[in-house]
Amino acid sequence: MIKEISQRLAQRAEDIAHFLLPNGKKIGNEYCLGSINGEHGGSLKIHLSGEKAGIWCDFESGGDQSGDLLDLWSATRKIPLADAIKEAKQYLGVSSPAFYPQAPKCFVKPSQILPTQIGSDTPVMHYLVQERKLNPETLSTFKIGDQGRQIVFPFIRDREIIFAKYLSIDRRDGKKDIRADKDCEPCLFGWHTIPTNARTINLCEGEIDAMTLYQYGLPALSVPFGGGTGNKHKWLEHEFDRLSVFDEIFLCFDNDKSGQEAVAELIDRLGRHRCRIVELPHKDPNACLQAGMKAEEIHKYFLEAKILDPQELKRASHYVDQVIDAFYPPEGLHLGYTAPWEKTKDKILFRPDELTIWTGINGHGKSQLIGQIILSAIQQGARICIASLELKPKRLLMRLTRQASSVAEPTGEYIRAIHEWYGDHLWIFDLTGTAKAQRLIEVFQYARQRYGIDVFVIDSFMKLDIAEDDYKLQKQFIEMLCDFKNQHSCHVHLIVHPRKGSDESQIPGKLDYKGTGAISDMADNCFTVWRNKKKEDLLRLKVSGKILTHDQLEKLNESDCLLSCDKQRNGDWEGKIALWFDHVSYQYLNHEKQKPVQYVSFSNPINHA
Repeated sequence: MIKEISQRLAQRAEDIAHFLLPNGKKIGNEYCLGSINGEHGGSLKIHLSGEKAGIWCDFESGGDQSGDLLDLWSATRKIPLADAIKEAKQYLGVSSPAFYPQAPKCFVKPSQILPTQIGSDTPVMHYLVQERKLNPETLSTFKIGDQGRQIVFPFIRDREIIFAKYLSIDRRDGKKDIRADKDCEPCLFGWHTIPTNARTINLCEGEIDAMTLYQYGLPALSVPFGGGTGNKHKWLEHEFDRLSVFDEIFLCFDNDKSGQEAVAELIDRLGRHRCRIVELPHKDPNACLQAGMKAEEIHKYFLEAKILDPQELKRASHYVDQVIDAFYPPEGLHLGYTAPWEKTKDKILFRPDELTIWTGINGHGKSQLIGQIILSAIQQGARICIASLELKPKRLLMRLTRQASSVAEPTGEYIRAIHEWYGDHLWIFDLTGTAKAQRLIEVFQYARQRYGIDVFVIDSFMKLDIAEDDYKLQKQFIEMLCDFKNQHSCHVHLIVHPRKGSDESQIPGKLDYKGTGAISDMADNCFTVWRNKKKEDLLRLKVSGKILTHDQLEKLNESDCLLSCDKQRNGDWEGKIALWFDHVSYQYLNHEKQKPVQYVSFSNPINHA
């Protein structure tokens, strides 16, 4: 984003130069002033067009003051680069997605008063200086403290301690003894050492590595929870905006499995285009320091950091571990989210990198059924974003909450408990009506990268800004969805209406979708939800007192719904499953006598008022 803003400013270089420094004078292809303070003169020159448009330099400063128009904005307004970016975006009319969780967390500050200086003759000082080879000056800069034989790492941002970690210099059963205060905001370590207007940042795995890189002359930030994937990077949603100001991010993680897993996830979420991979000759930066490597040697490895090859170009051998895992999945590997019915076990799995198409005649309950699938996925740990373009958020959440509680009118306290259960696992794309397809994909990508959302629901395809007969645009959107789910390893559910005129007694299939044939061709899974409307009509007649024939009574023994699978690219099963519908909970059940599932337990669930 930052390069795009810089480029857009450069396209309007003369306007921006005059806006920031109105006293300048245009001479040929340059805008000239005395300095960034705006007085008349010719020492400061700004290129107005060509390849160097927007590039400026104050030659009287010896070139120390120079850069692009974002740097100029920051220098002339005397504000940090992050604030300059915000002002520039506002000037250009560029907006960022506004995305809020269901239940924002309230964080606390570290509970203890942290020491601001390490003792000069303590076990911790001896360990860090003698064994880890860090200078006392480095420890002072990072305000490292000690508590007995524990190192205290204060995570300082905006002159405030946000988070703290405690590391024992003694190992317990061969493992590091690490703890942190609860309920503090996850924060990167080392922010107070980063120059205000830095455009490049180094990211590493541990606090000692961050201090080591700083000592080598490479200011760095370290992640709070080490390598690995998933919840290890919960910090990212809180630091996403601060990291967005950097053009380049050098990832210098441990060269073990955990470190490489972290690199893979951060590349996806921070953006492949700006990540560079640093491969050091030892395990991590501090191991290099202990091995006696000099600063110029370390800098060379950063200069040679890998620019990532095109994502599409890989040797077949690159996938050998994935192929082995496909045959023999390791314990704990996320294979996908299961459907909520016992009879679908080993038949239906909603895997990463898949697009699932749902259809059904209007009024046959496909959105309700998907709601139940959503609740089950949340129960399994999924993070879900719903773009319900046909229902306002409160109506959508009323239905989901009724399904989650299994009662028609849950109490207010129960509703709050359910929404607390949703927490950061359920998000809403807040737009009812016609949505711009491109904007939808942009917000989904933002949600995936910032919050780690891995399941997306679009209800429905016909509410996008694509005409029913524009098959070319429809195909392009399906291609965009497929690119998105493949690139970000997430699952997308898309509801598509069948063509009008469908006979309600017949189950529509993948050939009956309204729109281009590419919808079913490019989908990984195709499901149809069909309600037994004839049975529902007979039940109403029976309730009214009408005497039914033998054949009609036999009809009442049929199921309420059929879930039909017409396509499952990565699964072995296709067919139909019978389900029964509970009108109180809006849940679909395995059999007529099954009790609805209460996804969130509560002592007094029913509103008796």
